[in-house]
Amino acid sequence: MGQMLGSYPAKKVDLYMDDTPTFDPQTGFDYQRKPREMVAKEAELISAKIPQQYRDYCAHHLLEYQTCRYKNMPMLYKCAHEKHAYLICEKDDYELRMKEFERERRLRLREQRLVGVA
Repeated sequence: MGQMLGSYPAKKVDLYMDDTPTFDPQTGFDYQRKPREMVAKEAELISAKIPQQYRDYCAHHLLEYQTCRYKNMPMLYKCAHEKHAYLICEKDDYELRMKEFERERRLRLREQRLVGVA
């Protein structure tokens, strides 16, 4: 069983952080949503010795940042742009994951209400 977030509404619908979505990703949207894709290849991540916990959707920015650090070693301030791009990507990824978690929670609550009415 995965780790549960602390909010009561999440516990109420038995929702865990590492649960896979149970609803169609297009439900409730008027437009076609693009599935997220990894930009960095697994071979590149292995070659750069990126730890497993950092191999997410922002790994391509991390690769650019690490490459810049390697090329400019004592003067790391030259990699500020790459670092900023990586941190912004991580923040955006976190926001998207939290929105998807909230969407899943709300859809589960909606399903419970509809089953209870019928």
